[in-house]
Amino acid sequence: MPKPLQKAAATEAEIALLGDLHPLVQQLGATEGLHEMARISRSLEVPQVTHPDSLRSFLRAYQSRILVPLELPIIHQAYLHGAGGRSRELVALDQEVSAAPKLRDFASASQRVGQAQLRRLRPLRDVRVLQRYLAAVEAGDAQGWHTVVFGLTLSIYSVPLRQGLLGYAQQVMRGFIHTAGMRFAVSHSQSEEMIQELNGALPTALGTLLFLEGLQRSRGR
Repeated sequence: MPKPLQKAAATEAEIALLGDLHPLVQQLGATEGLHEMARISRSLEVPQVTHPDSLRSFLRAYQSRILVPLELPIIHQAYLHGAGGRSRELVALDQEVSAAPKLRDFASASQRVGQAQLRRLRPLRDVRVLQRYLAAVEAGDAQGWHTVVFGLTLSIYSVPLRQGLLGYAQQVMRGFIHTAGMRFAVSHSQSEEMIQELNGALPTALGTLLFLEGLQRSRGR
Protein backbone atom coordinates (compact mmCIF):
# COMPACT_ATOMS: atom_id res chain seq x y z
CA MET A 1 0.00 0.00 0.00
CA PRO A 2 1.49 3.41 -0.93
CA LYS A 3 2.60 5.56 1.98
CA PRO A 4 0.27 8.50 1.19
CA LEU A 5 -2.71 6.13 1.34
CA GLN A 6 -1.54 4.74 4.67
CA LYS A 7 -1.32 8.23 6.13
CA ALA A 8 -4.80 9.12 4.89
CA ALA A 9 -6.25 5.97 6.44
CA ALA A 10 -4.61 6.70 9.78
CA THR A 11 -5.96 10.24 9.79
CA GLU A 12 -9.47 8.99 9.03
CA ALA A 13 -9.22 6.43 11.82
CA GLU A 14 -8.12 9.04 14.33
CA ILE A 15 -11.05 11.28 13.42
CA ALA A 16 -13.53 8.40 13.66
CA LEU A 17 -12.18 7.06 16.95
CA LEU A 18 -11.46 10.26 18.82
CA GLY A 19 -14.51 12.07 17.47
CA ASP A 20 -17.09 9.48 18.53
CA LEU A 21 -18.81 10.00 21.84
CA HIS A 22 -17.79 7.65 24.61
CA PRO A 23 -20.15 4.61 24.71
CA LEU A 24 -21.38 5.54 28.18
CA VAL A 25 -22.29 8.98 26.90
CA GLN A 26 -24.28 7.40 24.08
CA GLN A 27 -26.07 5.23 26.61
CA LEU A 28 -26.84 8.28 28.75
CA GLY A 29 -28.63 10.07 25.93
CA ALA A 30 -32.22 11.21 25.60
CA THR A 31 -34.95 10.29 28.09
CA GLU A 32 -33.12 7.56 30.01
CA GLY A 33 -30.04 9.72 30.56
CA LEU A 34 -30.79 10.85 34.10
CA HIS A 35 -31.59 7.31 35.21
CA GLU A 36 -28.35 5.92 33.75
CA MET A 37 -26.23 8.74 35.15
CA ALA A 38 -27.77 8.12 38.56
CA ARG A 39 -26.97 4.41 38.38
CA ILE A 40 -23.35 5.05 37.40
CA SER A 41 -23.03 7.66 40.16
CA ARG A 42 -24.21 5.11 42.70
CA SER A 43 -21.72 2.60 41.33
CA LEU A 44 -18.95 5.17 41.79
CA GLU A 45 -20.34 6.16 45.21
CA VAL A 46 -20.65 9.86 44.33
CA PRO A 47 -23.68 12.21 44.49
CA GLN A 48 -26.10 12.18 41.60
CA VAL A 49 -25.13 14.57 38.80
CA THR A 50 -27.54 17.49 39.02
CA HIS A 51 -25.28 20.57 38.94
CA PRO A 52 -21.68 21.53 38.02
CA ASP A 53 -20.20 20.63 41.42
CA SER A 54 -21.68 17.13 41.34
CA LEU A 55 -20.54 16.77 37.73
CA ARG A 56 -17.00 17.63 38.82
CA SER A 57 -17.18 14.96 41.54
CA PHE A 58 -18.49 12.44 39.01
CA LEU A 59 -15.67 13.17 36.56
CA ARG A 60 -13.00 12.94 39.25
CA ALA A 61 -14.38 9.61 40.44
CA TYR A 62 -14.70 8.23 36.92
CA GLN A 63 -11.17 9.25 36.02
CA SER A 64 -9.59 7.90 39.21
CA ARG A 65 -11.60 4.66 39.51
CA ILE A 66 -12.44 3.64 35.95
CA LEU A 67 -10.54 5.58 33.28
CA VAL A 68 -6.97 5.54 34.63
CA PRO A 69 -6.81 2.20 36.48
CA LEU A 70 -8.99 0.17 34.09
CA GLU A 71 -9.82 1.62 30.66
CA LEU A 72 -6.44 3.06 29.69
CA PRO A 73 -4.51 -0.12 30.64
CA ILE A 74 -7.01 -2.21 28.64
CA ILE A 75 -6.55 0.00 25.57
CA HIS A 76 -2.80 -0.17 26.10
CA GLN A 77 -2.73 -3.99 26.28
CA ALA A 78 -5.06 -4.34 23.30
CA TYR A 79 -2.77 -2.05 21.31
CA LEU A 80 0.26 -4.18 22.12
CA HIS A 81 -1.53 -7.45 21.29
CA GLY A 82 -2.81 -5.97 18.04
CA ALA A 83 0.61 -4.65 17.05
CA GLY A 84 2.12 -8.05 17.83
CA GLY A 85 -0.56 -9.99 15.96
CA ARG A 86 -1.50 -11.87 19.13
CA SER A 87 -5.14 -12.77 18.58
CA ARG A 88 -5.33 -15.36 21.39
CA GLU A 89 -4.04 -12.84 23.90
CA LEU A 90 -6.52 -10.28 22.57
CA VAL A 91 -9.42 -12.68 23.13
CA ALA A 92 -8.08 -13.52 26.60
CA LEU A 93 -7.92 -9.79 27.41
CA ASP A 94 -11.53 -9.39 26.30
CA GLN A 95 -12.53 -12.24 28.61
CA GLU A 96 -10.64 -10.65 31.51
CA VAL A 97 -12.53 -7.41 30.95
CA SER A 98 -15.83 -9.32 31.00
CA ALA A 99 -14.91 -10.74 34.39
CA ALA A 100 -14.05 -7.34 35.93
CA PRO A 101 -16.78 -6.47 38.48
CA LYS A 102 -16.25 -2.72 38.20
CA LEU A 103 -17.06 -2.76 34.47
CA ARG A 104 -20.28 -4.77 34.56
CA ASP A 105 -22.47 -1.67 34.66
CA PHE A 106 -20.85 -0.50 31.43
CA ALA A 107 -21.05 -3.80 29.50
CA SER A 108 -24.08 -3.09 27.31
CA ALA A 109 -22.90 0.29 26.00
CA SER A 110 -19.28 -0.80 25.68
CA GLN A 111 -20.03 -3.95 23.71
CA ARG A 112 -22.55 -2.23 21.47
CA VAL A 113 -20.03 0.41 20.41
CA GLY A 114 -17.12 -2.04 20.20
CA GLN A 115 -19.02 -4.46 17.99
CA ALA A 116 -20.18 -1.63 15.74
CA GLN A 117 -16.57 -0.54 15.26
CA LEU A 118 -15.57 -4.14 14.49
CA ARG A 119 -18.19 -4.29 11.76
CA ARG A 120 -16.69 -1.16 10.21
CA LEU A 121 -13.29 -2.84 10.22
CA ARG A 122 -14.52 -6.10 8.66
CA PRO A 123 -13.33 -5.15 5.11
CA LEU A 124 -9.69 -5.29 6.31
CA ARG A 125 -9.42 -8.95 5.33
CA ASP A 126 -5.62 -9.00 5.35
CA VAL A 127 -5.35 -8.02 9.05
CA ARG A 128 -5.33 -11.49 10.60
CA VAL A 129 -5.42 -10.42 14.24
CA LEU A 130 -8.54 -8.37 13.52
CA GLN A 131 -10.29 -11.13 11.61
CA ARG A 132 -9.54 -13.73 14.28
CA TYR A 133 -10.77 -11.45 17.04
CA LEU A 134 -13.89 -10.63 15.03
CA ALA A 135 -14.51 -14.37 14.52
CA ALA A 136 -14.18 -14.91 18.29
CA VAL A 137 -16.74 -12.17 18.97
CA GLU A 138 -19.17 -13.64 16.44
CA ALA A 139 -18.70 -17.08 17.99
CA GLY A 140 -19.41 -15.70 21.47
CA ASP A 141 -15.90 -16.38 22.75
CA ALA A 142 -15.29 -12.62 23.16
CA GLN A 143 -17.66 -9.70 23.67
CA GLY A 144 -16.08 -6.87 21.68
CA TRP A 145 -15.51 -4.42 24.53
CA HIS A 146 -14.98 -0.95 23.11
CA THR A 147 -11.69 -0.47 24.95
CA VAL A 148 -10.25 -3.65 23.44
CA VAL A 149 -11.48 -2.70 19.98
CA PHE A 150 -10.18 0.85 20.42
CA GLY A 151 -6.66 -0.34 21.27
CA LEU A 152 -6.71 -2.82 18.41
CA THR A 153 -7.82 -0.14 15.96
CA LEU A 154 -5.07 2.23 17.08
CA SER A 155 -2.53 -0.50 16.33
CA ILE A 156 -4.03 -1.34 12.93
CA TYR A 157 -3.74 2.27 11.77
CA SER A 158 -0.42 2.89 13.56
CA VAL A 159 -1.82 5.76 15.62
CA PRO A 160 0.81 6.65 18.28
CA LEU A 161 -0.17 5.00 21.55
CA ARG A 162 0.27 8.05 23.78
CA GLN A 163 -1.73 10.19 21.37
CA GLY A 164 -4.51 7.62 21.25
CA LEU A 165 -4.69 7.26 25.02
CA LEU A 166 -4.74 11.02 25.58
CA GLY A 167 -7.34 11.53 22.89
CA TYR A 168 -9.57 8.86 24.37
CA ALA A 169 -9.32 10.24 27.90
CA GLN A 170 -10.09 13.79 26.80
CA GLN A 171 -13.00 12.73 24.61
CA VAL A 172 -14.52 10.73 27.47
CA MET A 173 -14.53 13.72 29.78
CA ARG A 174 -15.77 16.18 27.17
CA GLY A 175 -18.53 13.75 26.27
CA PHE A 176 -19.77 13.53 29.84
CA ILE A 177 -19.66 17.31 30.21
CA HIS A 178 -21.60 17.74 26.97
CA THR A 179 -24.26 15.28 28.11
CA ALA A 180 -24.60 16.95 31.52
CA GLY A 181 -24.86 20.33 29.81
CA MET A 182 -28.05 19.22 28.09
CA ARG A 183 -29.69 18.82 31.51
CA PHE A 184 -28.39 21.80 33.46
CA ALA A 185 -26.29 24.87 32.77
CA VAL A 186 -22.55 24.30 32.44
CA SER A 187 -20.73 27.44 31.33
CA HIS A 188 -17.82 27.36 28.92
CA SER A 189 -15.46 28.53 31.65
CA GLN A 190 -16.67 25.79 34.01
CA SER A 191 -16.25 23.18 31.30
CA GLU A 192 -12.72 24.29 30.44
CA GLU A 193 -11.77 24.48 34.12
CA MET A 194 -12.90 20.88 34.63
CA ILE A 195 -11.03 19.70 31.53
CA GLN A 196 -7.82 21.46 32.59
CA GLU A 197 -8.02 19.94 36.06
CA LEU A 198 -8.62 16.44 34.71
CA ASN A 199 -5.95 16.79 32.02
CA GLY A 200 -3.44 17.71 34.70
CA ALA A 201 -3.40 14.16 36.04
CA LEU A 202 -3.09 12.43 32.66
CA PRO A 203 0.61 12.92 31.82
CA THR A 204 1.72 11.33 35.09
CA ALA A 205 -0.77 8.47 34.72
CA LEU A 206 0.29 7.77 31.15
CA GLY A 207 3.95 8.11 32.01
CA THR A 208 3.59 5.49 34.74
CA LEU A 209 1.62 3.16 32.48
CA LEU A 210 4.11 3.35 29.62
CA PHE A 211 7.11 3.15 31.96
CA LEU A 212 5.85 -0.04 33.58
CA GLU A 213 5.19 -1.54 30.15
CA GLY A 214 8.72 -0.70 29.05
CA LEU A 215 10.11 -2.19 32.25
CA GLN A 216 8.19 -5.43 31.68
CA ARG A 217 9.51 -5.63 28.15
CA SER A 218 13.10 -5.16 29.25
CA ARG A 219 12.76 -7.87 31.91
CA GLY A 220 11.24 -10.25 29.37
CA ARG A 221 14.24 -10.03 27.07
